Amino acid sequence: MSEVKAYAAPKESADLKPLDIKRRAVTKDDVEIDIEYCGVCHSDIHTVQNDWGGSQYPVVPGHEIIGRVTSVGENVTNYKKGDLVGVGCMVDSCQTCDSCKEDLEQYCENGNTMTYNGEDKHLGGHTFGGYSEKIVVDTKFVLRIPENIDPKGAAPLLCAGITTWSPLAHWGVKKGDKVGVIGLGGLGHMGIKFAHALGAHTVMITTSPSKSEDAKKLGADEVLISKDDKEMEKHANSFDFLLNTVPVGHDTNPYIQLLKRDATMVLVGAIEPLDPIHGGGLVLKRKKVAGSLIGGIKETQEMLDFCGEHNITSDVEMIDMQDINKAFDRVKSSDVKYRFVIDMKSLKESK
Repeated sequence: MSEVKAYAAPKESADLKPLDIKRRAVTKDDVEIDIEYCGVCHSDIHTVQNDWGGSQYPVVPGHEIIGRVTSVGENVTNYKKGDLVGVGCMVDSCQTCDSCKEDLEQYCENGNTMTYNGEDKHLGGHTFGGYSEKIVVDTKFVLRIPENIDPKGAAPLLCAGITTWSPLAHWGVKKGDKVGVIGLGGLGHMGIKFAHALGAHTVMITTSPSKSEDAKKLGADEVLISKDDKEMEKHANSFDFLLNTVPVGHDTNPYIQLLKRDATMVLVGAIEPLDPIHGGGLVLKRKKVAGSLIGGIKETQEMLDFCGEHNITSDVEMIDMQDINKAFDRVKSSDVKYRFVIDMKSLKESK
């Protein structure tokens, strides 16, 4: 067992501040990682604020982790010291249920172990995330990062990336499909990049005309302003797939009208009650509304490999660990393009 520097929220809605935490000794199946970069996800803020209930304090957030392997257990053959690796939202699952056997650990029927605020089966208490110097993780939940992509921009791929990739892959988005990405933020900007790279005709759907230029730079072929009723009517019944990244409850009915017969809109952002859905919008053309949660380890590796082949990373703004509370405030006011990433050197070099 070792003691490492971290940043933690000591209680609900408190500012994060330095805290020394313990990491387990490397077991035979473990990989020890020196963390170089960690992305800042809105889920970090929700957990710190206990917005979803059940937060355990102190909270050390961070599940978009990039670093180098420093040591491996005796049973580990797929990683070695110096490898560039990542850790996403999960660090364990039962490995025996139907979901786990199908490489869908995110839907583990016995409850997976989240990277932070999960049950720590080794040290007791709860897990601590990537706002720290290092982490020790079972090799099954470690991901290989392509060396040709910027590791700073790769960090958000471990959450924002896989959250948007998984539904595009599961619903079989392909070249020539008309795909709409609703909402331009941390998730939406990755959805545009992926849909474009898959060869889809990609439409950014937003309430803000000011985001049009950015959307096209990211790869959108068109921008649809959802407040413009005439433009929405022109696009009615024309989309093969909609990726809805809006992070709060909202009226989905106008977007359902955009779908073709038998097409699907997938929600990845709003984990809360939605405005009522008008049944007619679904029934009359056999349309579907679905949800999707991150992705399994196998699928996440496939996404990372795709990013390596297409040189895809997130657009990020780098911060020092000491500026995390200011960054949280800016995330809450949507003042970031499009993801903060912490340079963990700032933590390691702090006194």
